[in-house]
Amino acid sequence: MLKTAFQRYIDNFKGFSREIWILTIITFINRAGTMVLPFLSKYLKEDLGFSYSQVGWIMVCFGVGSMLGSWLGGKLSDKIGFYKIMIFSLLTSGLMFFVIQYITSFIGLCISMFAIMTVADMYRPAMFVSIGAYAKPENRTRALTLVRLAINLGFAAGPALGGLIIMNIGYNGLFWADGITCIVAILIFWIKVKEKKKSAFTDKEHPGEILTHSVFKDKPFWLFLFTCLISGILFFQMFTTIPLYHKEQFNLTEFQTGLLLTMNGILVFFCEMPIVSYVERKKINKVKVVAFGCVLMAVSMFLLLINTWVGILTIMMLFMTFAEMFAFPFSNSVALSRAPKGHEGRYMAIYTMSFSLAHILSAKVGMEIIEYFKKDGYQMNWFFMGSIGLVGSLCGYWVYKLIQKEHKLQ
Repeated sequence: MLKTAFQRYIDNFKGFSREIWILTIITFINRAGTMVLPFLSKYLKEDLGFSYSQVGWIMVCFGVGSMLGSWLGGKLSDKIGFYKIMIFSLLTSGLMFFVIQYITSFIGLCISMFAIMTVADMYRPAMFVSIGAYAKPENRTRALTLVRLAINLGFAAGPALGGLIIMNIGYNGLFWADGITCIVAILIFWIKVKEKKKSAFTDKEHPGEILTHSVFKDKPFWLFLFTCLISGILFFQMFTTIPLYHKEQFNLTEFQTGLLLTMNGILVFFCEMPIVSYVERKKINKVKVVAFGCVLMAVSMFLLLINTWVGILTIMMLFMTFAEMFAFPFSNSVALSRAPKGHEGRYMAIYTMSFSLAHILSAKVGMEIIEYFKKDGYQMNWFFMGSIGLVGSLCGYWVYKLIQKEHKLQ
């Protein structure tokens, strides 16, 4: 029985091209090095002594840079190709991480966070387009999931290592680790993967699911992005308000916070691919799965209203982890499937921008609610986040109905 289950798990990883595996490896190296992000709000608040509002504004600059980077990355991927964008983004952002640790003023950090995220997040839409070029259409959702597994496994290693680095070396060590891993990852990609101008899979036999020719007229896509935005706002609480809450409400150390995030990454590594394969096998509608993920995220936020028992943090993390496994791999796939050929970069840029906007809103709204309500700030924040999660899931169900109607008209 155990052998059969293991064999079935291994079978989920078959059928990928060499380039997809290399992309997965460099994504893992890059994400394992992303140690600054989970501790950024703590670094700004506790190490540099900024107020909640100032931390919120720095995170806004972080998010605005991320939005601009996503848009530029997508547009330039369609114009000059994803390959050049990926190399420029990781190499330059790696070097920028070395410099940013020496900037400690509020204005300086606002400008430098904006600049580094503009460059760093050009990578994301370019990477999504590269999956479209190097993976067969029937393998795309699994290929996206494989890369997400690498991201999550990297995130599993990153926060725990990051917590140890902070406790032993200090926050400066994180910036060095981040920069070095960016540069190592992209050098591997540059040496091992050759540039590909066009996908071999864009011939007449595999035309893709072309539903609309203008992204701005694609109503279901924009409503779907609203659900993605809400999911992102809730998910990013894990890197903005929740690490601070761990410390202030339950007195957890950076290492303990890192371990909770590590549990999230390990669970995703073992469970996400089987979930994706099951949904693909049973042909379950992907938009419905994303809406269900949004419901679970709302539940995870409401669970934090129980603030007298430390064990609730583990239960909340379990709900958030499964929510993430339902929401994110399929949202990637839905967004890519709606893009007409030659416009993948544009669609994936707008899709990734919705998560950048989520980062801005997640940090700023969360921090402002906590500051405004003072004593009950965290409680009000969890209630607000849970409520908008329910709105996002209803919107997702509406998108499902619209797409069903679309298919009937074709």
